[in-house]
Amino acid sequence: MPDQLLRVQAQLTGRDLVLLGWLADHGVLTSFQIANALFPSVDYAQERLRALMQKLGVVDRFRPQKPDGGSYPYHYVLAQLGVEVVAAQRGDDLPRRDQARRKRWHLTRRANLPHLLGVNGFFTALAGHARTHPGSELTRWWPAGRCQQTGAFAEPDDDVAARAYTPRSRPDGHGIWVEGDRRVPFFLEYDLGTERPLSRLVDKIDGYRELAHATGRIWPVLFWLHSPERERHLHQELAAAGTIYPVATAVHAEVTGVTPAEAMWWLHRYRGASMRLADLPVGGSRSEQAG
Repeated sequence: MPDQLLRVQAQLTGRDLVLLGWLADHGVLTSFQIANALFPSVDYAQERLRALMQKLGVVDRFRPQKPDGGSYPYHYVLAQLGVEVVAAQRGDDLPRRDQARRKRWHLTRRANLPHLLGVNGFFTALAGHARTHPGSELTRWWPAGRCQQTGAFAEPDDDVAARAYTPRSRPDGHGIWVEGDRRVPFFLEYDLGTERPLSRLVDKIDGYRELAHATGRIWPVLFWLHSPERERHLHQELAAAGTIYPVATAVHAEVTGVTPAEAMWWLHRYRGASMRLADLPVGGSRSEQAG
């Protein structure tokens, strides 16, 4: 097995390793998400994905069926050899031999797979925007589990309290978006509109406020919603609750056709036009971030 691992590693590109790392951290990506984020065309992406699966054996795929007939795009996951490549790259212990099979079994049967794919689609859309817009970059993309670890958001020079704090907030993901001289860390709440009443979305802000108190850093919460009606009603609920923590909302790109990097964010309590992700406030006020 070490010889096979070495042979495969010698044939992987830097882009391949990025993809394998994403699959290790985020579970599953569709062929179109991968193409948008990393490749100049869908055909080029599909050709490389076939090589990664059939020739190198580092990824596997499945294709869910639609309830009304037909099928979704291929969904890619790590094969066992891909799991071992990522472990070797990261200096981790080699995983159990059945780890990839067990994870694929779980992913193909999880009821909230559409939610996971929606979250991953948000971040791959940002990566795709950065790929085609020099000067912008998604410098961090964390899954939900990593956001809940003790000291997850502490910096090396933070005090013991920040490093020992276990976040009560449970974002669907966390990222840092860079555009020019602007750096915007954010939390993502992805909403399909069916699983949670709006009052529960508003209640989640308490956890982010507590996290900001523990770390001294106020990062915006982005609610990525399924319809303009739900977006409008959420702002009404936020206003009724007296929310002053920075919250911005937008409607899924499937509805608007606009990427989440663009001027589509409706900042709560802000009366101006829709804002780009790079222009959202960090630190509590827009004026603190200007210049």
